Amino acid sequence: MMRTRPLKVALLGCGVVGSEVARIMTTHADDLAARIGAPLELAGVAVRRPSKVREGIDPALITTDATALVKRGDIDVVVEVIGGVEPARTLITTAFEHGASVVSANKALLAEDGATLFAAAEKHGKDLYYEAAVAGAIPLLRPLRESLAGDKVNRVLGIVNGTTNFILDRMDSSGAGYSEALDEATALGYAEADPTADVEGFDAAAKAAILAGIAFHTRVRLDDVHREGLTEVTSADIASARRMGCTVKLLAICERAADGKSVTARVHPAMIPLSHPLASVREAYNAVFVEAEAAGQLMFYGPGAGGAPTASAVLGDLVAVCRNRLGESTGPGESAYTRLPVSSMAEVVTRYHISLDVADKPGVLAQVATVFAEHDVSIDTVRQQGRLDSEGLGGEASLVVVTHRAPDAALSGTVEALRKLDTVRGVASIMRVEGE
Repeated sequence: MMRTRPLKVALLGCGVVGSEVARIMTTHADDLAARIGAPLELAGVAVRRPSKVREGIDPALITTDATALVKRGDIDVVVEVIGGVEPARTLITTAFEHGASVVSANKALLAEDGATLFAAAEKHGKDLYYEAAVAGAIPLLRPLRESLAGDKVNRVLGIVNGTTNFILDRMDSSGAGYSEALDEATALGYAEADPTADVEGFDAAAKAAILAGIAFHTRVRLDDVHREGLTEVTSADIASARRMGCTVKLLAICERAADGKSVTARVHPAMIPLSHPLASVREAYNAVFVEAEAAGQLMFYGPGAGGAPTASAVLGDLVAVCRNRLGESTGPGESAYTRLPVSSMAEVVTRYHISLDVADKPGVLAQVATVFAEHDVSIDTVRQQGRLDSEGLGGEASLVVVTHRAPDAALSGTVEALRKLDTVRGVASIMRVEGE
């Protein structure tokens, strides 16, 4: 039966995502009420610029005092889509203190200080849902948190940033350089005017922290995630990957150690075989590959950003939280019982693709192979190609080495030693090989 008293919703932020949330709440009001069991009422919208025209929103609902809005006491659910750490953290904890549950899309805050939010939600007996914080419209966090709650997740491997996937896809499909591909992404609205958070991997690292925390039932903060961006990826790297039957993706990788006693979380460019499902993810789409003990391999795919897709995830959480309010219950909170330590990148074991500029003369390959052997890094394949120098003469060569699996610390020691060889004129690139 439908309850006549509406559930009151406060919206913090009314940008691209917030305006879509408000629009869907209005245009699908009857359907949402039927699914929840009570109508929703948009009780207030906190913004920075009140003079801006917001189509479909009653101007009387607009306020610049977000604190007063979350302190009202009659608010059932606060939807936070302003982003950043502060004032979002204070507003969310204040909302809990005054009786509201919270739906958030704030990946940065959850990765930086999720523990504070979870503790406040538990203390006050309220919900904190955040499906929209990772991978936009893709149902991912709830399956990890609920559907796979009885399973053991060992690995999460994914493309969780649409901007970087678009850039790398363009470099691969059209032969464009990094700068050209970034310019196209900016022109199409995929990249911000300042793309640092995307191209340097900060956005993906925050999502990796959230994914690892849920998958492994332990606390993983942003500082625990090893991060590398894609600004150093070159057309030569893309071409070399293609010759290996691979493509290059910026991956978020969360893994449980083989002995089960620690976890790792990292974000970096990597070559993956064209046969891997993630290799076919094009344009600005996201996809996440989950490996669980009983369920096996699962893949989640879809649009990972944008106003409407992200709003879809927010509304899904809103429906779930409102149902809990009516049933006077709460959904699952933080699960961090394993308290597993997060290992450093030095302990990660994977394969590597190393491109060296060397002197084109006898004995160079033997010297290089000796350095790898001295650091216990086994070589899988070697490809050498001579080339002309700047004066059109010989004497230079490109040497590409692909290793077997080895610890990152061993590879770092190898590269440091290679740089000291007189015959090695430069280490052109180092890239990990994943997904095999």
